[in-house]
Amino acid sequence: MPPDRLLNTVLRAYQDAPNPSQTDKILGTTNTLLTSLSNPLNLSLLTSHFLNARSIWQQPDGLRTCLRVVSVFNTAAVHVRRNELHNAELPSGQLPTGGQVSAGHWAHAVAKGLDDRSSRWQHTLVLAGVLMGMEGEERRSLSWSLRSTLEQAVVTAANMALEARSQTSALGRGAVVLALTYAFPLLSGANKALLNGDTLLPAVTQAMLGEEGFRHGEFIREIQLDIASTANLAWSAASPSASHIQQLESRPLPQNMGPLSRLGAFAVEHARDSNIVLGIQDELLSFAAGVLRKWENCALSLVDPSVESAKLSPETLQGPWPMLWQLLRKILFSVVAIVQPIVGRCLLDPRLRNDSVAPILATKTLHILRNLSFVSSRQGGSTFQVYTFTYLTSLDILSRYPDTSTRFLQETLPPPPTSAVPSPVHQALSLFYLNTAEHLPLSLPTPSTDALIIAPATANLSPTSWLISPANAPPSSLTLELFESSHAALLSVFSCPQHGALTAPLIPFYIDALLSSFPARVSPRQFRLAFRTVMQVASPPYPISITHPGLSEALLEMLRFRAEGASTDPLPPVPDAALSSSSSSGTPTEKEPLSEQTALVLALIDALPFLPLRLVDEWLSHAAEASGAIRDPRMRDVARRRLWEVLASGELDVGRAVAGVAWWGTRGGQNLLGGGPDGPEEPMMSGALGHDVKESSRL
Repeated sequence: MPPDRLLNTVLRAYQDAPNPSQTDKILGTTNTLLTSLSNPLNLSLLTSHFLNARSIWQQPDGLRTCLRVVSVFNTAAVHVRRNELHNAELPSGQLPTGGQVSAGHWAHAVAKGLDDRSSRWQHTLVLAGVLMGMEGEERRSLSWSLRSTLEQAVVTAANMALEARSQTSALGRGAVVLALTYAFPLLSGANKALLNGDTLLPAVTQAMLGEEGFRHGEFIREIQLDIASTANLAWSAASPSASHIQQLESRPLPQNMGPLSRLGAFAVEHARDSNIVLGIQDELLSFAAGVLRKWENCALSLVDPSVESAKLSPETLQGPWPMLWQLLRKILFSVVAIVQPIVGRCLLDPRLRNDSVAPILATKTLHILRNLSFVSSRQGGSTFQVYTFTYLTSLDILSRYPDTSTRFLQETLPPPPTSAVPSPVHQALSLFYLNTAEHLPLSLPTPSTDALIIAPATANLSPTSWLISPANAPPSSLTLELFESSHAALLSVFSCPQHGALTAPLIPFYIDALLSSFPARVSPRQFRLAFRTVMQVASPPYPISITHPGLSEALLEMLRFRAEGASTDPLPPVPDAALSSSSSSGTPTEKEPLSEQTALVLALIDALPFLPLRLVDEWLSHAAEASGAIRDPRMRDVARRRLWEVLASGELDVGRAVAGVAWWGTRGGQNLLGGGPDGPEEPMMSGALGHDVKESSRL
């Protein structure tokens, strides 16, 4: 059919009642006409009528219709440019392809069709599609001035649509956000700066959290209605809730949540009104709290990752279960991507970094992360850089305010543990609490430290803790992490001199718990680090070394006694083996064979640099004797090399180093250690030249 007749046909079809079966045909015909019409006036006419088509816009399919509009003009622009390049290379006499309108004239004609009969948000869809088709993927179809004009038109249409809030519906605001997620990477820095962050930020947040995005987490509530409680929890892939999650994932915004998050981050950084930024943080906090509340009420929240295969049906494991966690991780990444620039802005914006706003902002940020900790604690979900910056920066801000730090810990304090194993959600919340409390003892008064850090940490390490009870078999996925965080929280308190009154009576309990946990629940690296920290705290110049002068030696005696009867079998690989290479003090890598006995001897050696000077000589001998008592040659060599390293690498201060030299030279240290790091040396007279020493001349 000739283009002119086809144009009349499609213009009549625009006025028909909505018919989903005809929508695809109408859009396809529109795309064909956009590439085949040769009269720019007809292009403008087609665009104008298309944006007012009753058959398209009377009952739109949400943002899917908006995305198809962007796609129509994007595809048409690509074909127009392709036809232009193709026709330029045609030999004379051959018929050209398409409407023979240049890319620049075509873009100008389409833009003229964006009149007052249609909405600004519709204009944004069309302009974004044209910009993508002409300039996307390095096509460079337009002149520099025309591209700049087109970019400015996209920004102007978006700003006008979002600023006219009373005239722009929720669909319109979502359409603007959708268009910008595609057009934003193509905008120049100068044109990006023209976007109104004050109106864009609320629109992005509404689109992300609303019905076209994550639906305020309502999909979790729907899951509970479809779970069949049999021998295993069964959640059918054909259930309505699973279908809803599939539909949610296929929507335009969830499919492009990465670009949408970057757009939101840009809006946070460029919003002029700080109150709008704070309001968005409140919305994210409410959303995260709602997601946590709905997940706690879902039966699937009781399934620990360690027993998924036993608790869930095969159909659930292979179908909707991984799809659900993919969506939850997407929620975590998207929310943190918006929160991160809010925290970053708190460091620079004088309206946010003052003492009345900064601590509240940091507290709300930590509450958001806590509410999503059931996701971030799963399979390393908190290890990405944006999360780390957001978390640690919020802690740095919070730690400057003792009263606010105390209130936050009081608000999030886990309930006292019982013999029953808590749910995976409560385990994740407890882990987040302990990891956070580890950073705050310097900011807390001693009574608060005792109640808010020591009490929950010691409860996890006590012999009656659920972590080591038979009910926790097989161990939950967070058991080891909870042990580690409990140890770390106590060690952080020990390292604060102002809490010395708490440290002295607690150290014997802690060492007993540490020894009973090793090697079943604490790795050699963790054990050595913990014991080294305690020894450092119990030695000068810490006040406890004055009030309890015999504590450090008593601890070493406990360790030496334990080493004498410890197992000599090599320990299996541990979960944190990858971290061992980053530990300090020359810790040997976990790739080298270590037994329980060897690890205890190494911990004793690690403590030598912190001993009171009067004990250095005696315990160097004990360390050398303990190293020599290791039967396995390879493990014995590891211990001896570590002792030699302590003596020779500068870990000892001046006074202890002098004592070490005296022990080595005149008190039998060389004989006990075997002559040095490489074993016994050949006997020779003092001052003699070794075989590898060459004669030299002073001339």
